[in-house]
Amino acid sequence: MTKRIGAMFPCRIPADRLVRLSREAELSGLDELWVVEDCFYTGGIANAATALAATEAITVGIGVLPTVARNAAIAAMELATLATLHPGRLIAGFGHGVPDWMRQIGEYPPSPLAALRETLSAVRRLLAGERITVDGKHVRLDDVGLEFPPAVVPPVLAGVRGPKSLAISGAEADGTILAEPASPEYLRAARASIEAGGGDLARHTVVTYTWFAAHEDPEIARDAVRATLAGLKPKVAPHVRPLPFGEELLAAIDAGDLSEKLRPEWVDRLSVSGTPEHCAERIAELHEAGSDSVVLIPVPGIDEEAAFAAAGKIATAVRGQGSVV
Repeated sequence: MTKRIGAMFPCRIPADRLVRLSREAELSGLDELWVVEDCFYTGGIANAATALAATEAITVGIGVLPTVARNAAIAAMELATLATLHPGRLIAGFGHGVPDWMRQIGEYPPSPLAALRETLSAVRRLLAGERITVDGKHVRLDDVGLEFPPAVVPPVLAGVRGPKSLAISGAEADGTILAEPASPEYLRAARASIEAGGGDLARHTVVTYTWFAAHEDPEIARDAVRATLAGLKPKVAPHVRPLPFGEELLAAIDAGDLSEKLRPEWVDRLSVSGTPEHCAERIAELHEAGSDSVVLIPVPGIDEEAAFAAAGKIATAVRGQGSVV
């Protein structure tokens, strides 16, 4: 499987900048652009449609749509439309949705795991052209089939964290999106859970999100990332626990403000940051640990266009096709 490098259009950026940044991502030489759907910012499908229409070749990923916020058949219909208009350029991602947000909109399910499993299965089957009837805990479809299934079926990935959800991704999805913060240790642990669910890691795509800041002065880059890492919450325990310093970091997270406690080696392990050369090394390390696609998230406080341009140069260097300068 070809190793890929992408960048994220973060939810904090207004949608009116999407077209320009999508084109910058493509021109810079990145393989993928990822859009997100966080409450209550912008819509993932609308963003993906806009990015696909504004570009010519770059792959656009949606990471992720909450399984409980959309009917599985309607979601499949929307994705089929995008995949037909832009064949081979779409990746669809589904996740549980943030529990607090899902409760806020009255959509938190009795069984998040069942909702994930049933939605992944139904959407994949519909996109493949099947006509299906499902009477599940969450998905209920009566003799439903798409009138226009896509000729090139987009992969459907699960954006999940914990072992049980990762196992469902292995069983039901074409791949998995691992949220930030990423490390080689977490990657290996997550891949083991995916495989335990029945995932064939030779065919199962693993996408890794990671915070990103590049600067010739590594301390400037590290400080930019440190400000973001200072907001880590206990939910990142699956990411952090496999690290050599995992329990110490989790204790610091539980104690509160991390801004004065994040050691340089912790920042380096939890991000792609530093000089462009060091960033290239970190991406290669994540690839080596099993990530098929490393998606760089520009941290707040840096210019996103400059970050995309830097990411493109680093991607070219990682491929062995040029210099990072």
